[in-house]
Amino acid sequence: MKITILCVGKIKEKFYRDAIAEYAKRLSRYCKLEIIEVSDEKTPDNASDVVERQIKEKEAERMEKYLKDGAFVCALAIDGVQLDSVSLSEKIERLGTEGNSHIIFMIGGSLGMSDTLLKRADMKLSFSKMTFPHQLMRVILLEQIYRSYRIMNKEPYHK
Repeated sequence: MKITILCVGKIKEKFYRDAIAEYAKRLSRYCKLEIIEVSDEKTPDNASDVVERQIKEKEAERMEKYLKDGAFVCALAIDGVQLDSVSLSEKIERLGTEGNSHIIFMIGGSLGMSDTLLKRADMKLSFSKMTFPHQLMRVILLEQIYRSYRIMNKEPYHK
C-alpha cells in the first residue's frame, strides 16, 4: 500500500519535523509513505471572503497536480466523518483488499481546503470538531495511520 500525505505548507518547527520523521520510520515496515508539500499562499490580515477563496483555489491548483487517477482520496475536513482508530484501521484495510493500492490524505492550509478539492475527495475525514494547526495535524494523522497498521497486524500499541 502506498500512502501519500498531500499538504499545504512546510513544517518549520523542529519538534514537528522530528515527530513526522519518527512516524515515517515506523510506517516504513507497513507501507510506502510519501509526503508532498505544496507552497502556501500568504494571507493578508482581514482578508475578505473573496480573497480567502482565491487563496484556497491557488493552493488547490498546486495540490491537484498530485492527485492520481485510481487513488482513494481522503480530505481532512472539520465536517467530515469521525472514525475511531479501529474503524480507520478497518477502512484502510478494506481499501487494500478492494484493490486500492494508493491512499492520498489531503491536509489544507490555514484557511482550509477549496470546495473543488473537497468535492474531488472520495471521503472527508474529521479528527474532531476542533481546529488544529495544519502542521500538528500531520503528526496526528501519521500517528493514526501507524496505529491503524498496528491494529491490522494485531500488534500491541498503547491505548
